[in-house]
Amino acid sequence: MLCNICPRRCGANREAEPGYCGASDTLRIARAAPHFWEEPCISGTNGTGAVFFSGCNLKCKFCQNYDISAHNKGYDITEQQLADEFQRLESEDKCHSISLITPGHFVPGIIRAMDMYSGSLPFVYNCGGYESVQTLKALEGRISVYLPDLKYSDSELAKQLSDAPDYFDVAKSAILEMYRQVGDYELDEKGLLKKGVVIRHLLLPGNTANTFGVLDWISETFSEGQVLVSLMCQYVPYGKAKEMPPFDRPVTESEYRRAVRYMEAVGITDGFVQEPDSASEQFIPEFYGKEGTENDI
Repeated sequence: MLCNICPRRCGANREAEPGYCGASDTLRIARAAPHFWEEPCISGTNGTGAVFFSGCNLKCKFCQNYDISAHNKGYDITEQQLADEFQRLESEDKCHSISLITPGHFVPGIIRAMDMYSGSLPFVYNCGGYESVQTLKALEGRISVYLPDLKYSDSELAKQLSDAPDYFDVAKSAILEMYRQVGDYELDEKGLLKKGVVIRHLLLPGNTANTFGVLDWISETFSEGQVLVSLMCQYVPYGKAKEMPPFDRPVTESEYRRAVRYMEAVGITDGFVQEPDSASEQFIPEFYGKEGTENDI
């Protein structure tokens, strides 16, 4: 079957050759472990059980997970083995949830693994925002929390960094579908997110206008109490961006302050703002293959 899972609709026969995302028809992951560096309402005290899938349909030139997103680092896994990882993260690691990170190109296999999983943890769908509404509809009733990026409002910037000039329109439609499925966000008595949408936006150096466009759309589309917004300041020059000014430097204090003031000015109060000291490579996890040994491409 030719692959049209994501908005690229590349038409690859993934049994014979990788799609644009770099993936075959076999599930491939780079890490499955507790993760403590998500938003507080997701990480909690025990962490979320983060499963990092290899490959990506965006391959952003600045991606902090470039080794797995663009170079497909990781190891193949069966659907039953993935279900077993879900169970381990619940039973042994006592995680609060299962986070599927960059999962879009593996949705059919993930759904089958979900059906094999006998546990009770809620699922978090952590993605780049460039998602097919049709594919998201297949997940309805299975995902408690959607955690999409909204990277760009500027189509030229989206083309330059992610080869996706249609990113903004695609991501807006995807986020609206996510919200349709899960509705207004709800927190439990411990401050953990029971259900909802958390829209993430990463500040990019030299591109505050792009951030303003993203915040404008969120403020015009959603009302207080509907979604959470996470304004992120963790940008570290990575991947090809290291050789691409202005993306070869961190976000400045001035850029950070302007973004925070604008978020306040447009009335977005539900959510989180990262501090500038979050821009550090120490928060980028190491990706390992089976049994704790590094796995080459």
